[in-house]
Amino acid sequence: MTVDWGELIRALGLVMVIEGLMPFAMPSRWRSMLLTIAQFDSRALRLMGACSIGAGLLVLHLVQG
Repeated sequence: MTVDWGELIRALGLVMVIEGLMPFAMPSRWRSMLLTIAQFDSRALRLMGACSIGAGLLVLHLVQG
């Protein structure tokens, strides 16, 4: 298995663009959302992270296959 470093860097750049959309487009709403998320307990945050990872892996599998 070889790693295409250029593709990996492009993917990370795309993640950065997507992550920056909300604070750029709606900074006050984004701040409010972060304050709400900060009040969640660790278990809820882990569950949200696990769901996000699972959804991402599913998308990658469907796109690749």
